[in-house]
Amino acid sequence: MIEIMLITSLALFGVAIAIALLRIIFGPSLPDRIIALDMIGVNLVSGIAIISVILATKAFLEVILILAILSFISTIAFSKYIERGVIIERKRKS
Repeated sequence: MIEIMLITSLALFGVAIAIALLRIIFGPSLPDRIIALDMIGVNLVSGIAIISVILATKAFLEVILILAILSFISTIAFSKYIERGVIIERKRKS
């Protein structure tokens, strides 16, 4: 019973990733596309966690952590780019 629920939830995460991919392709604005990228990152982390539970292994836990950190940092970088136009600001000499 639990395996059926895990496989169903994995399929639903796949559907959510596909919907977010459509939002990236046909998104009306750049912030919508960035939020869709963040949503894909969260759904990938969740999907990998479910795969780890299905396979009864701890091997994917490092992958989950790295993917979550990269997703968070990329969302921050894209948001900063939208707000200021640059990601890394240079200090001006006075």
